[in-house]
Amino acid sequence: YLEKIDNIVIKEYSDEQLLLHIVEAETYSREKNKPVELLNVKVTTYDEFGKKGVVLTSNRAEILKSGEIFFNGKVNIQSKNGVSHEINTESLIVFSNSGQIKSNRKVTYLGKNAKIDAQGMEMNFEDDTMSLVGKTIINQDSGSVIETTNLFVVHTDGKKLYKSTEKTFYNSSDNEVSADKGIDLDMNENLMKLFGEVEILNSGGSSMGGSTIESYNLIVDQSNGRELYKSNDSAHYQTQVSDIQAKRMHYDAKTRKVELIGGVLGVFE
Repeated sequence: YLEKIDNIVIKEYSDEQLLLHIVEAETYSREKNKPVELLNVKVTTYDEFGKKGVVLTSNRAEILKSGEIFFNGKVNIQSKNGVSHEINTESLIVFSNSGQIKSNRKVTYLGKNAKIDAQGMEMNFEDDTMSLVGKTIINQDSGSVIETTNLFVVHTDGKKLYKSTEKTFYNSSDNEVSADKGIDLDMNENLMKLFGEVEILNSGGSSMGGSTIESYNLIVDQSNGRELYKSNDSAHYQTQVSDIQAKRMHYDAKTRKVELIGGVLGVFE
């Protein structure tokens, strides 16, 4: 080692002598031709008025020659409003001068009742909204899987919201659902909204085997172990022996019961 220091505190300032961040680490070490390595590290950022911003903690980080702080492994991010985000990644960089946190590597976000994999992430110090970048897969504790792109994580005021405006696929045990205009997922309420044109494909059970429901703006209630589908827009239900149009639709995926409501017009073979 060129240097090795225990229980170190480092303060970094801008050219205008404004405090950018404070680094606290259990161990600081520097070897020849290698970045500074920090173990059990805590980084506290500050805004232009000297107020505390984002706090990041991790078991390992490095300080690059450019001055950026490079995290890997398990990282906890606490926003200035106390919102906590826990992620695992190979590479997360803190840009104090621009007030940004970014990763261009695979990120695993540990959310409420779900684990989310994405191709990267971005977050601003002043914003409690985190963006999970690229193809994003939400693995719910129930076993269902949601696939979308560019997911926003909103945890302000106690909320646990996940939002995307991109095409989204929801897959449960017997149903495959696609929506062309995105998703709002409320983890506190266990309520999911799928926007735009929606198609539900069902492959299980004699009463619903091979059926298709086409509709718009679908609500999926996952509370208390349920899987209830509801749309207040027009619905088109098809099986091998029936073709039915209606103004609204309710579908209980657990009991495989479909209720078509208002202006029902059906053709049966």
